[in-house]
Amino acid sequence: MMAGLRPAIMISKTLDNDDAWLRPGIIVEYLLLAEVSLASGAGLLPDSVNAALGGTVMFTTSLSPTQTPFIAILWTVGTENIITSSAGGSVTSPEYEGRITLFISTGSLELRNVALSDTGEYSVVVFPAAGAAMRGLTTLNVYDPVSNVTVTVSSSDLVEFNSSVTLSCSADGANLTTFLWFNGSSEVTASDRVHLTDGGATLTIDTVWCYDQGPFTCEVSNAISNSISDPVYIYYGPDDVIVRTSPSDYCEEGSNVLMSCSADSRPAAQFKWLLNGELLSFTGAQFELKNIQMNQSGNYSCQAFNSKTLRYTTSQPASISVLSKSNAVLYTL
Repeated sequence: MMAGLRPAIMISKTLDNDDAWLRPGIIVEYLLLAEVSLASGAGLLPDSVNAALGGTVMFTTSLSPTQTPFIAILWTVGTENIITSSAGGSVTSPEYEGRITLFISTGSLELRNVALSDTGEYSVVVFPAAGAAMRGLTTLNVYDPVSNVTVTVSSSDLVEFNSSVTLSCSADGANLTTFLWFNGSSEVTASDRVHLTDGGATLTIDTVWCYDQGPFTCEVSNAISNSISDPVYIYYGPDDVIVRTSPSDYCEEGSNVLMSCSADSRPAAQFKWLLNGELLSFTGAQFELKNIQMNQSGNYSCQAFNSKTLRYTTSQPASISVLSKSNAVLYTL
């Protein structure tokens, strides 16, 4: 028996060329009276066939093209006739007119413009010129192609190492069977802090950290198609805003002081600077005070802003004391 094929029914009676036998009702009645079993015979059709909604599907038999025409070929779905073909012509049910093509050399059938209502069990009976008649069964599964895959994020106001986030994947198309998540090019799998629920459609990450920034994509698949969402990023911060100065604490009047600010943030934070709580004109992650004067002593801090989470976070102040040159000499002594 061929792998993956249902066994065909072998009809013990050999039909002659009497056209009276070829009417669909008589053939069906004959098959019912035959009371044969699916337990024997070679496979004529695969167990199942998948098709896309609106597409074309081929029911391909395992028969090789024959030089001698078959006496008759009968295709049905459930108890409804699709087409009956014989040497005297063919009869096609009205709902299949213009939608099917029968290949008389093998008994294979092409069905076009497939609808969800075409789902069901299909049967073919082939009556060869010599030998017993053969019957094959297969099930047609019709799938709506996957489309419009989208990902939504539960929150954009996240704090690294403290927040959890949930990503939800949805798509148009019935019969969705598989959801896969990717962080960059790496597939996301479940772990102690990563949870996949709702059949894989929902991804929850506990204790977000910088590796979790993405881009995340969701791939949705069924038996006949797949589609991938646009990438999404997990935004967090700004957190751990820190000011560093060089030199630190004390400096001599007229010297230069370099200040820098850092923050954990996705996307990168924007920075503003403050002196004793008053906003300065300086922006950016670092700036240099050249020829610093005594009146510029005070507490310097930076304020970080994330354009996605819309959060502001201000650093702890860094104290700078500017000493006159004489005092600076004494301080160094």
